Amino acid sequence: MSNEKLRREALIYHAKPQPGKIKIVPTKPYRTQRDLALAYSPGVAEPCLEIAKDKENVYKYTSKGNLVAIISNGTAVLGLGNIGPEASKPVMEGKSLLFKIFADIDGIDIEVDTEDVDKFIETVKMIAPTFGGINLEDIKAPEAFEIERRLKEELDIPVMHDDQHGTAIISAAALLNALEISNKKMEEARIVISGAGAAAVSCTKLYKAFGAKAENIVMLDSKGVIRKDAENLSESKKEFATDRKIDTLDEAMVDADVFVGLSIANIVSPAMLTSMAENPIVFAMANPDPEIDYNLAIATRKDIIMATGRSDHPNQVNNVLGFPFIFRGALDVRATAINEAMKMAAVKALADLTKQPVPEQVNIAYGETRLTFGKEYIIPKPNDQRLIYVIPPAVAKAAIESGVSKAPITDWDKYKEELMLRSGNDNKVVRLLHGRARTNAKKIVFAEADHLDVLKAAQIVHEEGIAIPILLGRKDIILELKKELEFDADIPIIDPMSEEFDERHIRYATKYWESRKRNGVTFYSAKIKMRERNYFGAMMVLEGDADGMISGYSRAYPTVVKPILEVIGRATGVKKVATVNIMITERGPLFLADTSINIEPSAEELADIAQMTANVASNFGFDPVLAMLSYANFGSSSHPNARKVREAVRILHENKPNLVVDGEIQTDFALNKELHQSKFPFSKLAGKTVNTLIFPNLESANITYKLLKELNKADSIGPIMVGLRKSVHIMQLGASVDEIVNMAAVAVIDVQEREKRKKAKVTK
Repeated sequence: MSNEKLRREALIYHAKPQPGKIKIVPTKPYRTQRDLALAYSPGVAEPCLEIAKDKENVYKYTSKGNLVAIISNGTAVLGLGNIGPEASKPVMEGKSLLFKIFADIDGIDIEVDTEDVDKFIETVKMIAPTFGGINLEDIKAPEAFEIERRLKEELDIPVMHDDQHGTAIISAAALLNALEISNKKMEEARIVISGAGAAAVSCTKLYKAFGAKAENIVMLDSKGVIRKDAENLSESKKEFATDRKIDTLDEAMVDADVFVGLSIANIVSPAMLTSMAENPIVFAMANPDPEIDYNLAIATRKDIIMATGRSDHPNQVNNVLGFPFIFRGALDVRATAINEAMKMAAVKALADLTKQPVPEQVNIAYGETRLTFGKEYIIPKPNDQRLIYVIPPAVAKAAIESGVSKAPITDWDKYKEELMLRSGNDNKVVRLLHGRARTNAKKIVFAEADHLDVLKAAQIVHEEGIAIPILLGRKDIILELKKELEFDADIPIIDPMSEEFDERHIRYATKYWESRKRNGVTFYSAKIKMRERNYFGAMMVLEGDADGMISGYSRAYPTVVKPILEVIGRATGVKKVATVNIMITERGPLFLADTSINIEPSAEELADIAQMTANVASNFGFDPVLAMLSYANFGSSSHPNARKVREAVRILHENKPNLVVDGEIQTDFALNKELHQSKFPFSKLAGKTVNTLIFPNLESANITYKLLKELNKADSIGPIMVGLRKSVHIMQLGASVDEIVNMAAVAVIDVQEREKRKKAKVTK
């Protein structure tokens, strides 16, 4: 994507459909006059009086305990410098978004219009009663040190300057693991720090807390090595000044074990790397361009352990691994501070988590066969769902043990369950979907590319590396729309009506006729059908000219599915093709089937659909827990409709004993774990969280998923076709651009899974 295009996309993203990235929503009922009387006057007086008696009751009756202020004066915004408080607001809103999606913390951004340290501190102190914690952000050094120090001393709520401590915590965890892999000790490691700003100072202090020796550390600023004999050193620089008689980075790197870059791009040369000690550790964290290019570094030293701030290389040092979970733990025990013990606990928890077996969902998200502790995995991935229930408890325990907790936790198992529930309300599945597709993009036919939204989706998947699009449709229209979208990439365009592709028409028609000639298809009719985009596109996939295909944007589902079934057909051993929709809900993803094809499946067909749907959930890294839905519960009705579902369950229990599935069961009992446990403790679903719903017929499935989508504004991924020989998927009529992009990612992952299964068979 060009810089100008990225600029426009970013501006549109922040401006539409409404300005900004966050909003406030009610957490209490407000439908009736009684609700309003309780919410405000006269009912609101009661909690006010309780808080007046005891200020600690503010945590009981208001949102203070889950509310963090993200505060900046805009003096050091990203790499943009001192751009002012208003210009910093998009960044602070973005931080609020990250707090919410990673740790379910409500963040309010506050931009303060002053560079005066005393005024800034006084402002924060005056508004502090509103918040459970303060996250300082993008404040220039050295003022940032003084502001954080005084606020920590003068406030009784957690305060953290994330620019300092976030990077320090994540990089310290990575460094502990890197040193272990390289068989080195922190107290013996010779460390070079490039940069002397807030992050560099905080990192170095934390490394020292874990054993690094001052005499083994060399820090550099823009003028070179910070030496003790230099004049006019600031207090923060004096602490890290060296008495070694060296001046340059080249000299500092000789025999160094560790390089930590928090400075500028491309200042480390291959020669410098070569001069480092055996098994060098290099954290080049300047963003977006590191101190040395990742590929250049690993080509220069095969024994290097390398980390950057970028997501497109292994070992990303990303602050999102820290601040949401550190504040989560601090808030949950009502900590009065974030102290060194809590930060060190976070470091140890992150380092230890890296050594644990990685859940399949994380492997899938990053397209790995199996992530394991080693040179290319020294720190957890940001989308690791374990972070929410591993880091906060460690931080909370440290707060309790160090005496800064006002509300200690006693039931840690219950706390872990609460944390796991907090992690289910975002779009992790979509991020997983796109990330997995990018690892091995495939050629996907967009069968209706002469429609603006479809072409826009193709443009996004191309620019994001999700898929390699092939554009099918009227070439003149596609070229015109490409010009309108400024989509100038050289993407194949195929017009099925064009004589340009006559040779391919004949080849496809011959193949199609040979497979369908005993079904009333003549060679003449086969040639006519190859002028239709869905027949043509499906034949491209069948013949290997493309890996997958998506269609259905502009035509009714039945008219699209017919050519797909005729050309592609069912996979070996599959009796019925079906569809699955993934609904992104606040409780996490729900897999629903069959939402689009089978009107009244038999018990045997329901069992098949259930197995195929379970495979879809597994492919996305979820352990499937299936409820076979009905209007009845476990034999409460003898009606044939209920008996059909009961029989499907019997088949599954007999043929797939390890599959967690049960029914027939009503939807509320399936989704309400406590209700299910109390009424049906004998069920295979008892005590488990259901994530897969198998409906007894098309009518109930289709109505339900569309109700969820429209009434709850739940995002939907699908319908995902299951049971076909090849990866072809049919979206809903009028799908949005985002939905089309998601379907393209699904098609890519489908191809990846098929290749994986084929490879496994060959290996056997």
